[in-house]
Amino acid sequence: MSEEAKVELPEDAPVVEIWTDGGCKPNPGPGGWGALLCSKGHERELSGGEGETTNNRMELTAAAEALEALKRPCKVTLHTDSEYLRNGITRWHTGWVRRNWRNAAGDPVKNLDLWQRILAAEKQHKVTWLWVRGHSGDVNNERVDQLATAARQAREKT
Repeated sequence: MSEEAKVELPEDAPVVEIWTDGGCKPNPGPGGWGALLCSKGHERELSGGEGETTNNRMELTAAAEALEALKRPCKVTLHTDSEYLRNGITRWHTGWVRRNWRNAAGDPVKNLDLWQRILAAEKQHKVTWLWVRGHSGDVNNERVDQLATAARQAREKT
């Protein structure tokens, strides 16, 4: 959890499990993202894509869209197979902010717009960020991979 995400929630705050994925083929190229939100036996799928993007942008978009879809403060566990997303939100972003959104090499942070969306959305919730190995049998990770792939393929046809 990032430091900004330390928020007080009521005891009865909804508990939500989220899985996200994103990808491109080729990278860069047409891309898609997918998210699955699960709470109290209810599921909601989200997906979308862009004609020219990168796999990292799609991974970040999936997380931003999923968190922004929550209508009230929640206790969230977000599962991602993107080390870029998980490390960026749990380890790197505090240094980026301290250096005025520059990375350790002094270069501007890539995908700044999406990092800022995620951080803003995360502040509303208590988020635990979990990394899962992609294509390793996690049923919901495979499901969001399929959503992302379908969204990417739809972009290839346009």
